Amino acid sequence: MTPFDWHKDPIDDQTVITSTYKNTQNARRYFEEVCGDHFRFNRHFMAWMKKSKGRTMREAANYWLSEQSGET
Repeated sequence: MTPFDWHKDPIDDQTVITSTYKNTQNARRYFEEVCGDHFRFNRHFMAWMKKSKGRTMREAANYWLSEQSGET
């Protein structure tokens, strides 16, 4: 099995965050599609992503959205 390529492999809600996750343009496109054009990577979210191996990208998007609404 080849490692997930965060630069070019398709990302959807069920994509699992791996230990090789990178904040790529491909990842940004996914988050902008799910979270809206106002999506931005920030230090807190990037730290959360780093420790979220095994979670899904949808869980990450939900976390970012809850962070923006002040629910975290």
